Amino acid sequence: MSAAREPVAALREIAYLMERVLAEPYRVRAFRAAADVVEALPAEEFARHARAGSWRELPGLGQTTATVVAQAVAGRVPDRLAALRAEAGPLAQGGEEVLGLLRGDLHTHTDASDGTAPVERSREAATALGRDYLAITDHSPRLTVANGLSVERLRRQVEHLAALNSDGDGCRLLSGIEVDILADGGLDQVPDMLSRLDIVVSSVHSELRMESEAMTRRMVAAVANPFTNVLGHCTGRLITGGRGRRPPSTFDAEVVFEACRTFDVAVEINSRPERADPPDELLALAVETGCLFAIDSDAHAPGQLEFPAHGAARAAAAGVPTERIVNTWPVEDLLAWSRARRGK
Repeated sequence: MSAAREPVAALREIAYLMERVLAEPYRVRAFRAAADVVEALPAEEFARHARAGSWRELPGLGQTTATVVAQAVAGRVPDRLAALRAEAGPLAQGGEEVLGLLRGDLHTHTDASDGTAPVERSREAATALGRDYLAITDHSPRLTVANGLSVERLRRQVEHLAALNSDGDGCRLLSGIEVDILADGGLDQVPDMLSRLDIVVSSVHSELRMESEAMTRRMVAAVANPFTNVLGHCTGRLITGGRGRRPPSTFDAEVVFEACRTFDVAVEINSRPERADPPDELLALAVETGCLFAIDSDAHAPGQLEFPAHGAARAAAAGVPTERIVNTWPVEDLLAWSRARRGK
């Protein structure tokens, strides 16, 4: 399989660089799927296609991906990859010191819910970025549009993460969930399952236009829940991107952030460029209130694990004290904090 290494690596790097700039997921999937097909070829079959140049015969390979494979097999940097490398640059200006202090990411998705790649690909990317730990926080059951995980699916995922960690190859995977905050402030997963997880990110995904007083009660109830570690993308706003624009939810931010401070829950600085949540004025209020923070990618693809560059720039501009950013902490300190509210 050593002969296949270069085309597989080229296809995956192309996918990664496309994900990094929010390319259409279906386009990215074509390159990741082609990489999987080529990687799975027996050595004899790979050699036969290399001699014949018959890459288009393989299922899932079109003209573009077949050209990438042919150029890589010939010992060239594929044209598509060279162009993407030339276009790649820093995702954000400022915040480099904060970014350099980040040890992990507490909000990421895989193809178990609405992400586009398996956890193994995310782990490889996080390891290459120098992360010490990566929390896998796929969606909870109620979010059916995102293929949220049932109790049994989440249990199997936790077991899979433990098995991957046992190999000691790459950054540590933390078990987690992005759990929906229900209309009454409850969390969309059974307590027994939540108690087994390393990290729980609680987020509002429904009834975003709820009246302010009711939304405030809802969010405070979730923050006060002993399983919540991070309050995810608190306003739910969208400011750009393919999903269009969405105004922020309204709630009493002073009350919600004071609850976060009181219950030792981190306010997420969501680094997705279409979210940039919380907005600047609320981020400043959370700093003034004395909240903890988590700078998270909310990645739905491996290339998006670089998104914390955006969040780090915003954190630096807002004067967020780095010692209050929980994912700058060593994993032992992070887990001691995340488990403390559960009495573990």
